[in-house]
Amino acid sequence: MHTLQQILNQKDTDEIWSVVPTSTVFEAIQEMADKRAGALLVMDGDRLEGIISERDYAREVILKGRSSKKTLVGEIMSKEVVTAAPTSSVQSSLELMTQHRIRHLPVVNDTEVVGVISIGDLVKNVIAIQQTTIEQLENYIRM
Repeated sequence: MHTLQQILNQKDTDEIWSVVPTSTVFEAIQEMADKRAGALLVMDGDRLEGIISERDYAREVILKGRSSKKTLVGEIMSKEVVTAAPTSSVQSSLELMTQHRIRHLPVVNDTEVVGVISIGDLVKNVIAIQQTTIEQLENYIRM
């Protein structure tokens, strides 16, 4: 069973994309677009304050007719952040994300953010494991 740390080790970058609570929502959305990310962590120094996602933007800015250039990230971010440890399994993390209906999961070791896992990262891992199993079974059958 793979852990979140193993998935983080396989990612192309170990950079953690974040904004500060005093950034404007416009700046955060611009950063998401630049990074091709669906969410950013909201950090105050090394401390995780929240997370802002495209969903937060749609619900709290667009639907309410607010200005993204005047609204601060701290006003609309999700403050109750669901996190997981680097030792968490892919399966338990998928269950956690499904239960909380989230697509991005910060990985936290004690109080230090060590990365972010997306639902896509986990699905790719599950597919890769299944593909390996299928190939092994096909090889066994051919013997």
